[in-house]
Amino acid sequence: MIPDNTKCSCEQCELKTLFFSHVTLDTLSDICEIKIEKNFSKGNIIVQEGEPIREFMYLKDGLVKLSKMASDGKDQILSFSKPFDFVSLFSVFSSDTYNYSVTAIEDSTTCILDLDNVKRIAQSNAMFAMDLMSRFSTATDFIIQENLDIKRKHLRGRIAHVLLYFSKRIYGCTSFELPISRREIAEYIGMTTENVIRTLSEFRKDKILKIYGKDIAIVDLKRLQNISEHG
Repeated sequence: MIPDNTKCSCEQCELKTLFFSHVTLDTLSDICEIKIEKNFSKGNIIVQEGEPIREFMYLKDGLVKLSKMASDGKDQILSFSKPFDFVSLFSVFSSDTYNYSVTAIEDSTTCILDLDNVKRIAQSNAMFAMDLMSRFSTATDFIIQENLDIKRKHLRGRIAHVLLYFSKRIYGCTSFELPISRREIAEYIGMTTENVIRTLSEFRKDKILKIYGKDIAIVDLKRLQNISEHG
C-alpha cells in the first residue's frame, strides 16, 4: 500500500451528489472533515476476508476485485468495482467482519468514512437509509444477474462476456489493457486457465481480437457480441 493518507475535500467530490443528496451540508461537512484517502498499488489487498469492519469505505479511483475463499482454498471472484462503488457495503450492516476480500487490480484510491457516524445518520435520516438500501440492492442485483448470465453460457460465451464487460462497463473503449490475468478470468467464469488461454488464442486466430500480452483490441465487436449472447 502506498503510505500517504490524506484528508480529501468534498467540494468537488462526486460523493456530495451521488450519495449524500439527503444529508444537510452541515452533516456532510462533519463527515468530510474526518474522511481519509488511502492509496493502494495494483495487487495490494484493501480488505481481507475475516477482518473486523471498522470503517465505511468507497472507491474514489481505480479498479478492484471482490473475492471469497472457496472450501477448496481457492479464490472465487464475485465481482469487480469501479470508482464510487461502496466496497464495504455488502458486510457493513450485517456482520462485524468482512465476508469477502477486496484487492486492487489497478492503482486505486479509497475514501474512508467513520462507520459509527454513517450508522448514526442512517438511524436518524430515513431518506439517507433508503439511499443506502438502494445502493446495496443495485449492487447485489448486478452481481446476481452477472452470475446468472455467465452460468448460462458455454466457454466461448463466458470469455466474450468478460471482454465485453471490461470494454463497455469499465473502459468504454474497444482497446484496453486487461486488468486481470488469465487465471483470474478462469476464477471469475468457473473454467480452467488452460481453457481461457486456448479460447483467447482462438479469438485471435479468428480475427475477433488482437492480443499483445495484456493489451486487448476488439477487432470484430459484432462477432464477439454474438458469441457472448449465444455462446
